[in-house]
Amino acid sequence: MSLRRVVLLRHGQTDYNVDGRMQGHVDSRLTAAGLAQAREAAPELARFKPTRLLSSDLTRAADTAAEVSAVTGIPVAHDARLRETDLGDWGGRAIVDIERDSPGSIAAWRSDPAWRPPSGETRIEVVARSVPVVEELDLEFADDSTDVTALLVAHSGVIAGMVSGLLALPHSVWPSVGGMGNARWAVLTRRPGHTMWRLTGYNMGFSQ
Repeated sequence: MSLRRVVLLRHGQTDYNVDGRMQGHVDSRLTAAGLAQAREAAPELARFKPTRLLSSDLTRAADTAAEVSAVTGIPVAHDARLRETDLGDWGGRAIVDIERDSPGSIAAWRSDPAWRPPSGETRIEVVARSVPVVEELDLEFADDSTDVTALLVAHSGVIAGMVSGLLALPHSVWPSVGGMGNARWAVLTRRPGHTMWRLTGYNMGFSQ
């Protein structure tokens, strides 16, 4: 085993973040502030000396990853499995409007990993599609003689889900793993000879 560390970075601020709108698979873009956040975070993330840099193919994540790539010199590979939760009919809508039309639905979604937004996907399904990205990297570097760090650029909901899945937490505990700030990151590591992941940092980064 040589994949020793996984860093999960959320994209920088988007116009949807500013407006309080749900994104999901909507392909929103970074604001000027979001781009600055990514550029500020990139040198700090380079300290992890990542071997691989993967990103969601949605523009907000891909543009954030490009800033990390510019500092590390590592090319970005895009993987649609790292996309944010498919929010279905909620995509692009303001949270206040969703709550007005369907009172209690946002709270139900946040508290139950098996709850599905209309025409969307559950957090359980998100984890089922995203965690294999790490499992495949594990196999790829299984015979590598050096310790490998993988840096994945994704989204708040996906990161919370991946942390829950990689730590093998029971579904009842998943809602206690909070969201991630823009251009902040989580770090999971494991000891030599062990397969169990440990959470060594969450929502790390610069104040916002």
